[in-house]
Amino acid sequence: MRKIKFNVIIILAMTTFVACENGNEDITNAVNKNGAIETAIHIAHISGEHDELITTHKIWVRNNEYKTIEHRDTAPSLGTQITEAENDEGDTKSVSVPKDYEVYITVK
Repeated sequence: MRKIKFNVIIILAMTTFVACENGNEDITNAVNKNGAIETAIHIAHISGEHDELITTHKIWVRNNEYKTIEHRDTAPSLGTQITEAENDEGDTKSVSVPKDYEVYITVK
C-alpha cells in the first residue's frame, strides 16, 4: 500500500512539474501574413491632464498589407508617482514620473 501511495505522489509531482512549465505556447515572434490582423496599442503621455491611446490594426491578406486602421482617443491622466531612477554611472535619485495605465485585452 505504501508503494502505491509513493507512486501516486511521484506521478502527481511529475504532472505538476510538467503542467507548470515557464514557457507560453501562445507567444509568437512573427505574424502569419497570409491572413491575420496585427494589433498594436500605445499610450502616450501628452499632458499632465491627458494621455493619448493609439490603437493600430494591420490587416494582412495573402502576404500583403491590405489596410491599416488607426484609432486615437484621449483618456484622463492618472497623475504622477515618485520612483527611483538610475543613471549610467549607477547614481540613483527620486524622480516624479507619469503613472501608466494597465492594458488588458480580451480576444473572442
